[in-house]
Amino acid sequence: MKTYKVVLIIFLVLLIDQAVKLWVKTHMVMGEEIMVANWCRLHFTENAGMAFGMMLPGIWGKLMLSLFRTAAVVGGIWYLGTLIKSKAHWGFITACAMIVAGAIGNMIDGAFYGLIFTDSFGRVAEVFPKGGGYAGFLQGHVVDMLWFPLMHGYFPNWLPFWGGEYFEFFRPVFNIADAAITSGVCIILVFNKAFFPEVSDNIADSKASVDTQQNYVSIQADGLA
Repeated sequence: MKTYKVVLIIFLVLLIDQAVKLWVKTHMVMGEEIMVANWCRLHFTENAGMAFGMMLPGIWGKLMLSLFRTAAVVGGIWYLGTLIKSKAHWGFITACAMIVAGAIGNMIDGAFYGLIFTDSFGRVAEVFPKGGGYAGFLQGHVVDMLWFPLMHGYFPNWLPFWGGEYFEFFRPVFNIADAAITSGVCIILVFNKAFFPEVSDNIADSKASVDTQQNYVSIQADGLA
């Protein structure tokens, strides 16, 4: 796969991700919701943590996460370069590019959004405010907005632990970057045999060898019986 195609994939994911985030940040108030359909909503929220709203507590947790994202992006870009040079399967390179693009998208939020925006509580955020943004470098929050409550209801009363409690699927609010990361991982999991045929063949050969040895032992045991 050509390098420019990988760069194009990363660029398109980042373009869509940041365009949606910037629109939400400059047009919506925290907690505001736009109903696209019963199962699809734009719900503006922010989180200081990982994908799908998961969080690490405290300032040090945020700094650790930001540094981890930076290291992951650098490592991911290096790994993509090795995949391109080794002419790996184009599908695997595409999936890895999506993961790297998603990591870069959320890293941009955490690194710079606190510097260039005011907070969004009770007001639409101001861009490049005179008094500075709502947080320092690497202390910004990730903008989330995609919510797909496909199913909701109550667990049956006879169910242990959760009986009678309200449930909703899919509950987490996420963004395009999260979706790119998750999609990339799912592609790798689903098509891993196509991406790594030699590994699958080696596993199959090893299994066949073990089966042959087991059959041989069984025959020898029957002869000794």
